[in-house]
Amino acid sequence: VQLQASGGGVVQAGGSLRLSCAASGRDFRIYAMGWFRQALGKEREFLSVISGSGTSTYYAGSVKGRFTISRDNAKNTVDLQMNSLKPEDTAVYYCAAAEGSHTNFYTSAANEYDYWGQGTQVTVSS
Repeated sequence: VQLQASGGGVVQAGGSLRLSCAASGRDFRIYAMGWFRQALGKEREFLSVISGSGTSTYYAGSVKGRFTISRDNAKNTVDLQMNSLKPEDTAVYYCAAAEGSHTNFYTSAANEYDYWGQGTQVTVSS
């Protein structure tokens, strides 16, 4: 599976961005899809995950209520809608895929993800 993230950019505080991740390969539905970020000098942080079926989602407390994850299994894509952005949201954002034994599987643990995209930079100015 290859993942290609896009949609990053520069936005003012309070603004919105929509990230997209396109996946190549077969059986997209067996993968839980997650978004992570890594700010300069900090560890990688889990943000959100959606199960393969799309019926289950989970968010980190830092983004809950501001970010929304969704997926389109027909197009092999997963999106992250980010609203009310803050300067502390500035980071490189990564999408990742975790193979599950069933389509309701999801995880927030980075070490359970099998494939990672290349990252897209998000900069929020104050």
